[in-house]
Amino acid sequence: MSAVRFRAKHARHPHDDAPDTAAHFERITSLPDGPEKEELRQEVVRAWMPMADRLAQRFRNRGENLEDLQQVAALGLVKAVARYDPARGCAFESFAVPTIVGEIKRHFRDYMWDLHVPRRVQELRNRVRASSRELAVTLDDRSPTVAQIAEHSGLSQEDVVIGMEALESYSALSLDAELSKNEDGYSLLDTLGATEPGFDRVTYREAVKPQLRNLPERERYILYLRFFCDMTQSSIAEQLGISQMHVSRLISRTCERLHREVEAEVAARAHEPAPERAPMTV
Repeated sequence: MSAVRFRAKHARHPHDDAPDTAAHFERITSLPDGPEKEELRQEVVRAWMPMADRLAQRFRNRGENLEDLQQVAALGLVKAVARYDPARGCAFESFAVPTIVGEIKRHFRDYMWDLHVPRRVQELRNRVRASSRELAVTLDDRSPTVAQIAEHSGLSQEDVVIGMEALESYSALSLDAELSKNEDGYSLLDTLGATEPGFDRVTYREAVKPQLRNLPERERYILYLRFFCDMTQSSIAEQLGISQMHVSRLISRTCERLHREVEAEVAARAHEPAPERAPMTV
């Protein structure tokens, strides 16, 4: 098989180094699946690789490494070579360019957004961003209004609002990012609240009060000495005239019962229907 020939530069073609692979594609379509057909496809892919690299370069400086974009473009080229049918009458580059560009755009859509955004919303974002930039030139760098963007882009104002909300979804702000330029600047993480354990203690304390009142007097007195007077089990046993082991068993048994009763009450309240509000009177 002869090497792929390149078209003369005087030919009218968007790619100066576009190879002439028509004969290769004719041969590929006539061959059954196998090593020879795959080798021909690989040769065509290598011949058109410069075009794929140039298409990838159009998308540089958009937050993705150029080498990764070139790999994505190469994948699109492989798909184009495998799917191209010369019998349809169109030149290969007319079929390959949309395939490669579509693969690159799909890469940005599926892997470059920090937040998952539906494809329609991504398209609205792009149209809103393009219209905003074009309008900023004519408005002396003033931010255009929603109505102005809608009129310029042909979108409804509702879609413009959705697109504007998605403008900040492409990349997320790190929690360690400083919000102040001063030396004592704080990060976004410093502004986030934390769970206050004291709230849970108040809730549990109020929930257990009715259960404590229902305890036998001796068990309630033992809990009082242990948890409110901070007495040791030995001291409690000596004061009550019982063994330390008996005090330990009473405390464990009482606490377990209180825990079960409080949990059951909380679960029952969770399944209760919300109280109906009284109708407002004027």
